[in-house]
Amino acid sequence: MIILTLPDGKELNYEEEVLVKDVVKGISEGLYRDSMGAVLDGEVLGMEDIINKNGNFKVVKFADEEGKEIFWHTSSHILAHAVKNLYPDAKFAIGPAIGDGFYYDIDVEHRFVPEDLEKIEAEALRLAKENLEVKRSVVSKEEALETFKDEPYKIELINELPEGEEISLYKTGDFVDLCRGPHLENTKKIKALKLLSIAGAYWRGDEKNKMLQRIYGISFEKQKDLEEFIQMREEAEKRDHRKLGRELDLFSFHEEGPGFPFFHPKGMVLRNTVMQWWRGVLEENGYGEILTPIILNEALWHQSGHWDHYKENMYFTNIDEGAYAVKPMNCPGSILVYGSKQHSYRDLPIRLSEYGLVHRHELSGALHGLFRVRAFTQDDAHIYCLPSQITDEVFKMIDLADYLYSTFGFKYSIELSTRPEDFMGDIESWNLAEESLEAALIEKGLPYKINAGDGAFYGPKIDFQLEDAIGRTWQCGTIQLDFQLPKNFELSYINEKGEKETPIMLHRALLGSLERFLGILVEHFAGKFPIWLAPVQVKVVPVSEKFGDYAKEVADKFIAEGFRVEVDNRDEKLGKKIRDGQMEKVPYVLVVGEKEMNDKTVSVRVRDGEDQGAKSVEDVIAEFKKEVKEKTIK
Repeated sequence: MIILTLPDGKELNYEEEVLVKDVVKGISEGLYRDSMGAVLDGEVLGMEDIINKNGNFKVVKFADEEGKEIFWHTSSHILAHAVKNLYPDAKFAIGPAIGDGFYYDIDVEHRFVPEDLEKIEAEALRLAKENLEVKRSVVSKEEALETFKDEPYKIELINELPEGEEISLYKTGDFVDLCRGPHLENTKKIKALKLLSIAGAYWRGDEKNKMLQRIYGISFEKQKDLEEFIQMREEAEKRDHRKLGRELDLFSFHEEGPGFPFFHPKGMVLRNTVMQWWRGVLEENGYGEILTPIILNEALWHQSGHWDHYKENMYFTNIDEGAYAVKPMNCPGSILVYGSKQHSYRDLPIRLSEYGLVHRHELSGALHGLFRVRAFTQDDAHIYCLPSQITDEVFKMIDLADYLYSTFGFKYSIELSTRPEDFMGDIESWNLAEESLEAALIEKGLPYKINAGDGAFYGPKIDFQLEDAIGRTWQCGTIQLDFQLPKNFELSYINEKGEKETPIMLHRALLGSLERFLGILVEHFAGKFPIWLAPVQVKVVPVSEKFGDYAKEVADKFIAEGFRVEVDNRDEKLGKKIRDGQMEKVPYVLVVGEKEMNDKTVSVRVRDGEDQGAKSVEDVIAEFKKEVKEKTIK
């Protein structure tokens, strides 16, 4: 007997193994028509997959992440099929579904150009309209090697499979691909498809391997959804933080330091404004700030576990003939601070925050503006507490995260990331850590999703996914529960009985990478920062040079009240100076001429073009100060 439990608790019973599609049809024919596949105990299944065990069963549509994965994975095969039809000599590497579509890595002598994408796209849509069945077959290793004898990348993947592992092939029409699946039953659901871009990608991400051509695409059930996606993508391109970073003179990147951002004066104003505000918030919440070295002895990284679990992402150096490493994480330094003196149970919790600069080796092909860099600052904090204090400390961190993200106008969702394959420590400690975090989320009444296997190597974590102004999501803050590092470093406190015990360690970074958070802010606000964040908050524009002295007088009054002000004394027409202020995304332009000088007023222009008319300088200062204090978002 096979028992499947639906999300509402209802149970479905089957006397023998059953196809996914038969289960779904049994629930509802309409549901079957609308769905992509199903999830059984976290495993994503296609309609043709067989169920032969009990479990929790959920049907997924395109709106679900798992449904999109099935849909886009199938679309990547259609892309490869189209390329094979048009370029028969092409060799294929991998073609997965990703967070916003799919791609396929292809080795072909022809260099793809944008015009080629239009031809490939048309062929892919033609194939999809043929309603091709997606047929799965399981073959031996010998059969697989024979099938792909002319496909070197597939041969390499097949030869690396563990002995006895099932090898599955998927066939659409006359095109066969090596794949684990799952896929759609057929291609008829793919009604809209767009190939988006071409990029270079080293085979297996290794710079020593051949550079392949990667084609990115997106697909939907309806043309309307594709049009909405394209519109959002165009908006995202306008908001690209790399473009706005140049235009607003915030930061830059240079060949002399690939992956290492250079912040300009205006970018530093933005950066420091966020850091100073957050420093104050943490101080009010009982955090003491520390600063630890960037380079530490190699032995420390063996003790922490980073050497075994993170060495390929680290940089190394020698000092006085000793081996040292540049820190990729701040935790060992914080641990040394905690361990520098003996603590009592009465001292706990101890909350240590740090704006720690870390360095991680990222492949050059993975670098992306401020979003993926090789050097970045984390708003790290490590909390050392008693087992009885875990839940309360996690609650405090969640409340801090909510305050942080709501201040910038972000919505967010929560994921619980569990034990990865490459973990440190014992299963019992991991189970307890995962149960503790999950219990805190449940007690707090917060909805969350399980992100299986995505925890840190030393502990599970709560991850915060931010939603920005145009609906995109960003992984940002994290809270991690760690039973391992305190043991590795033999940390202790004296309990009520005068005996030594090991404290619990919580890691948390809510801005996450400061650089990445700033990049997200640039795109979230499209460079139109609220006045409290804006590098230049007020620009004073005299109508002509004879009102320059009054413009300076006005500017000095604002500066005295703590505002960041510029005066535009250029010999340009008034309209151009106002437009330039708007292009620079300054929140307010204050125009001054003869009437304003005589009345001791300013004419207020808002960055979106609104003319608020003449107001007294004192009233404007009071209004702007209120906006800054309340962190108003416009």
